[in-house]
Order: sequence, then C-alpha cells, then structure tokens
Amino acid sequence: MARAFLIVIDSVGIGGAPDAAEFFNGEVPDTGANTVGHIAQTAGLSVPTLDGLGLGAAVALASGDRPPGLDAAPTGAWGAATEVSRGKDTPSGHWELGGVPVPWEWHTFPDTNPAFPPELTAQICTAAGTEGILGNRHASGTVILEQEGEAHLKTGWPICYTSADSVLQIAAHEETFGLERLLTLCKDIAPILHEMKVGRVIARPFVGEVGSFTRTANRKDFAIATPKPTICDYVHDAGRRVHAVGKIGDIFSMRGIDDLRKGQDVALMGHLHDLTEEAADGDFVFANLVEFDSEFGHRRDPKGYAGHLEWFDLELSGLLAKMRANDLLIVTADHGNDPTWTGTDHTRERVPVLVHGIGAKSLGQLDFTDVAASIAKHLKVPYAGEGKSFL
Repeated sequence: MARAFLIVIDSVGIGGAPDAAEFFNGEVPDTGANTVGHIAQTAGLSVPTLDGLGLGAAVALASGDRPPGLDAAPTGAWGAATEVSRGKDTPSGHWELGGVPVPWEWHTFPDTNPAFPPELTAQICTAAGTEGILGNRHASGTVILEQEGEAHLKTGWPICYTSADSVLQIAAHEETFGLERLLTLCKDIAPILHEMKVGRVIARPFVGEVGSFTRTANRKDFAIATPKPTICDYVHDAGRRVHAVGKIGDIFSMRGIDDLRKGQDVALMGHLHDLTEEAADGDFVFANLVEFDSEFGHRRDPKGYAGHLEWFDLELSGLLAKMRANDLLIVTADHGNDPTWTGTDHTRERVPVLVHGIGAKSLGQLDFTDVAASIAKHLKVPYAGEGKSFL
C-alpha cells in the first residue's frame, strides 16, 4: 500500500493569477507579482531539486516567463494551480488544497488606527483582564514588538494587530504576561472572531528585553473550522493515520489528524525526515513550512528568501532519496508573498504543483482542489470533496 506526502512551502507563488488585479498591497494591485520569478531575477536562485521536479517549467506555465537559472528538463510531474477562494491567505489556500474552497467572504479589518471596533476591543479587554490593548492597527509582527514591547512590559496590556488577511494576532511576553494566559485569551475570544468570519486568532508569544524581543516557537493558531470534510477527514475516516507537521493542526482545527508535530522549519524538516521512516503504508503526511512567508516574504527580503529556498531544496533531495516504491510526494504552496513587491502583505498568485512518484510529465493548469482528489486516489480512500485527480 502507498503513502502520500504533501509539503506546503508557505507563500512560494509563481505568478500568473488571472484575478490578481482584484487583490492589492495598499493601493497597488498584485498584477505581475511572481514570488519565485522575482527572487530568481533579483537575488539569484539555485534549487536543482525543485527545478528537476519542474519548478522552472511551472513558473513559465503560470506566468509566461522562465526565471533565470531554472532551466532544467523536468524529471518529475509539474503543473500550476489556480485558487478560486476569495482570499490570498493561509486558511483559504490550505483548505482548498484539502478539497474545500472557502464558501464565504472573509471579514478583514480596515487599515485604520484603531482597526478594531470598540465592542471587540472591549471584549478582548474583558477576556484579558486589562483596561486596554496596545497596537490596534495593521502591522508587521516583528516591527510591532519593537514599537509596543516596552509599553507591554509596563502596562501588561496585550499587543493586538492585524493585516490585510482575515486575522487577529495577539502578542504577549511569555514570562511577564504568561504563555498559558495568552493561549487562554486567544481561545476564549476565538469564537467571537469566528462568528464574524475572521479566519484566525493567532497567539504570538515572545521573550526578551527591550531592544531584543524574539518570537518563540509557541505560536498557536485558533482557526475557524472548515464547513465540509477535507482530505484529512477522508483519510482518517478510512482508518489511515494522518500526520500533521507544522501549523496544519491549527489550520484544520485538528479535525482528521492523528499525529501532530510542531516547531520551527529546521525542526519541522527533521520531523519530515523521521516520518519517511515511521509513516506506515497508507498514511498521509501533511506538512507546512512557514518561514519563507513570515521571515522573508512579509519582510520583503528576496536574498533571505532565496537562501531559505536553497536550504529546503537540499533537504528535499534527502527526502526524495528516502521515498519508498509507490510513495507520492507533492510540493506546493498556499499563496504568494513576492519579496520584491510593494507593501508587506501576501500576493495573489498561482502556485506550483511538483510531484515525485508518477514519472515526468506536464500536468498543465490545475485547480488547488485537484491536489486533495489526487491524494485520495493514490491512497485509495473514498473521497467526496471537490477537484479532479491528475494521477
């Protein structure tokens, strides 16, 4: 019996989204954004494993341009997937890869100061047991720590911020505010935000002193539940084990997940290497590697992004060497985050679908949901979600 590995390299878009003009960074539409293409052009990019699977060919298919240095003849199967959900965010991308397009418009907060309505601010204060909150605006998670961290230590008020995504993030010091207190706060207010159709409440704990604050690995996402079963549910309900690596457990509210492994990207890659040995026949491994996005995409750092892609490429070659006969491994992304683009938000792009285990061929233009349908067919589990198998 076969196994399936789905690795989402968070935000590694390849341009060409047909509706990019409808999505913006500030007042600039995402038309022409191309995460991989622009990294290759501005910082240089050496990713022979990904390119061998078909990354360069996928970028050309999605956007019409082959990036410099990505000119290998593919030995894997490759395609470009287009999203239909009306968002360029993590839950929308992952849910749709899992077979469930988002059936509603996410609620987002305006780019004003304050960003949150007074009644929501009051509810946060009640849940936190504080007289006020800090932030209350669109912000980068690392920048707002520099701006509000000292006031947080003095007042004990949580730092609350958002972005163009449907999200409320709450940062607090693990020692002075307390990690468990932060997690409880986020858990308690999450139902209020979910009722508003805000996709996630994210706990963002940090440590350190003024001038040297550092976010920790104890982040936790409290995501709204999917309205229908995903590929995780279908595999689990068929009696197979679903292994979640990274924030997959948070994104899918642990539905259909049997085994959760967390940490930063280096640790997550270690979990993936372990699972190539530990996962049994019929198992499904669903992983997300997020530092491409949080560390380099939002910070508009093409050189750092290139270096992290090259790190992943080397690790991927080791994973491929450990695949068993009949294993399926898919590398894809959930949205774009072009580090050369204006602003700091995600960018609306197509994503690559790179496949090991089915030979060398073009898969053409795909839907996000085709990934879930293909995994279900490979694992031979009943599937009633959306999408068409490319197997």
